[in-house]
Amino acid sequence: MKLILTGAACAALVAHPAWATETSAPAAASVETTVAAPAPVTPIYLTLPVNTELTITPNNELNSKKLKEGDTFLFSTVFDVMMNNQIVIPKGTRGQGWVSWRTGKGAFGKSAKMEISYQWIELGGRRIAVNGTHRQEGRGNTGATIGAVVAAGVFGAFVTGKSATIPNGMNLKAYTTEPVQFIAANNVAQPNPAPAAVTATLAPTPTAAIIP
Repeated sequence: MKLILTGAACAALVAHPAWATETSAPAAASVETTVAAPAPVTPIYLTLPVNTELTITPNNELNSKKLKEGDTFLFSTVFDVMMNNQIVIPKGTRGQGWVSWRTGKGAFGKSAKMEISYQWIELGGRRIAVNGTHRQEGRGNTGATIGAVVAAGVFGAFVTGKSATIPNGMNLKAYTTEPVQFIAANNVAQPNPAPAAVTATLAPTPTAAIIP
């Protein structure tokens, strides 16, 4: 009887070898991977000083014949204004000016005169005050007037001068009247290092973020 039981037990062990394997292998330990958070980036603030020069041009021709004193007009910047390799005031930034003084053309070849002044530019959702003036005088008809007076006396009074015109494309100068603070794009506040002696495609110049 003992022999029969022992044989049955052996047969059971042979029939289920996986039991011994499952109980003998230890469970694998779980490994947790922690991803470090990126270090916070500290913004770099720069300030464009007062009296920074801007090159501007009127968006349309200004003519003393069509404009009167007090009329406003729009202009745009001609070049990028840069600081530390950052574009602070991009080319094409819009602004407004006004006709601060004007005289019409007159008899005897007297030309018209017109003075314009600048008020502000719109940048980063705010208006930055600027100043500056430009006076334009029409081209006179002095030679024609003298000839008319000699030939017909009083009829020289009917010879008039020219209107004052400032065409689109004429470069004028304006100046900021308040500091402009901005955050350097990509937090690059220093000038770029000298380029290596290899041919490379230059990345576009970053534009700074204006602080409203």
